[in-house]
Order: sequence, then C-alpha cells, then structure tokens
Amino acid sequence: MTRASSASAAHVSVLAAEVARALAPAIVAAPEGVLVDATAGLGGHTLRLLEETRPRLAVLFDRDADALAEAQRRLADAPCPIHFVHAPFSSMTEELAKLGVESVAAIVADLGVSSIQLDRHSRGFSFRGDAPLDMRMDPSRGRTASEVLADIDARALSRVLADYGEEPDAKRIAAAIVAARPTTTKALADAVSNAMSARQRRKLGTRIHPATRTFQALRIHVNDELGELDRLLVDAPSLLMVGGRLGVISFHSLEDRRIKRRFRELSTPPALPPNLPITEAERPPALFSLASGFSRGATPTPEELDANPRSRSARLRVLQRDLPDPA
Repeated sequence: MTRASSASAAHVSVLAAEVARALAPAIVAAPEGVLVDATAGLGGHTLRLLEETRPRLAVLFDRDADALAEAQRRLADAPCPIHFVHAPFSSMTEELAKLGVESVAAIVADLGVSSIQLDRHSRGFSFRGDAPLDMRMDPSRGRTASEVLADIDARALSRVLADYGEEPDAKRIAAAIVAARPTTTKALADAVSNAMSARQRRKLGTRIHPATRTFQALRIHVNDELGELDRLLVDAPSLLMVGGRLGVISFHSLEDRRIKRRFRELSTPPALPPNLPITEAERPPALFSLASGFSRGATPTPEELDANPRSRSARLRVLQRDLPDPA
C-alpha cells in the first residue's frame, strides 16, 4: 500500500454525517446543481455526499497537490463528473466561471489541516517529530515558516502569536524564537517550551504541548488562512442558487467568530433609513438564513469523538440562500 493510500485509509472526515445532513437536501432539490468542495483534502466529504446525491458536476479545490491527487484516486468511480482544481478557494469564482458555472447547489469547506499535512512530518506542520519548518499548504509557492522566522522581528512575531494563536506569553516566546531563529520543528518547539512561563505551563496541563498555539499561529500566518477565509465568506454565498447551502467547518475560535459574524450579517434583514413610512411586515427580508437545524452549528457526537479525537474542536455552521438578488 502506498504512503498516500495508508493516509487515506486512516483518514476520517470530520463531521461527515452532519455535512451530508446539511447539504444533501440542497443537492437533491437541484438535480442539475453543482457541488463544490472548497477544501478537498482526501475527498471524504465529497465521497459522503455522493453516497446520497448525484449532482450534475462536482468541483474540488485544494492548495495541496498531494491531497488533491489522493482525492482523485479515491473518487475515480464517482457517479458524476468531477473537476479537480489545484488552487486556493479564494479563486473559486474565477475557476467556476472557466467551467461555465455561475451558481451552485452546495459548497463545503473544511478549514482543518489535512491528515497528509499533519502526519507527514516532512511537511513541517507538527511538533511530533523533527523536520524542516515548512508549513505551506501548497509547497510549490510562498515562503516557508523557516524563511518567515529568518527575518521577522520580535514585535511583529509577537503580534502573529497573539493574534493568530491567542498566546498569552507571546512577547517572551517571540523574543526567544527571534534569538534562536529555528529552522526545524523540534528547534521551534524547544524554543517555545523553554520560553513559556511556569504559569502558562500549569494552565495548559500535560495534555496540550506548550508549542501548540505557536505552531497554529505560524501556520495561519504562512498560509494567510484568515485572509482566505474572509474571501470565502464574501464570494461563496453569492455563488449559491436559491435553496443552495454553504457549510463551513471551523476548528478554533478565530475562524468560528468570523463565520458566525458573517452568517449573522447575511441572515439579518437590511437596515432601513429611520422614519421610513413602512411597517415591519413590509421590511425587505434577508436573502439568506441559518439552515434549519443548524442555527447554533453542529459539533461531533460522543461516538465521533471516540473514533476521531482530532474532531474535538470542530464546528459546522450552515447558511442557506432563500431569495434571489433583487432586480
């Protein structure tokens, strides 16, 4: 069995049943509709949805060519045409236009790091091994984490750790990293562990590694993950056909706050000028709503947590398009 095949065999897609429950009705209701998987990973969410639906076309995006190749292998016998796009989901509107797709029935985006990225230590995402500090979701472009750390100053790095990792010891950890300029995952993890205060170590306990928040922050920074998410939350809703749904799975509060705020904005009727002579009943409705059954999002069941501990922080939020754009 190849290494990629081993990874896919062990891979469990987070909240797969909840994604199917949320998005399958929108695809079934639009038999000529299109399914978009904005973060293909190993193809698990698309596989689960295709067990229950048959869209006209499925389009899968991923920045990671290795993951996309494995998804293509797993979906070789899919019951509908599939188009694979090696690109970030910020290019979704442009890439769909190339295919002649103007609106879609369902979009799913899993914002987590894939199993290939986490389990292959050579990718430099994990402190559970030693490898060059890379952390790029697309290894073919952009600066590595090592290159970022080679010239960043302590003040800027402290902001990265505080903003993207919510690290209380950001200043002292940033100073230690800049002094060491680590180039491997182990060297970075050691620098963080040695710099962290005893108070924060006690708060983390023994189950959470001291470098967890630093690795998260650097990964987000290297891949512009929050910028990508913000662009998704602007572009994806406008691609939905009436009745279409967008499901986004987040893994930490930085992501979830953005998704919750954007979905709330879109599902709130537009504000009207004061003293406008219309009744509340005449107020124009919102174009979107929080999908029924998902007003507070969905989280893993106890059974899923037992089977896949990596799902513990996952939350799925679902937006539905109710009305077309006003003429």
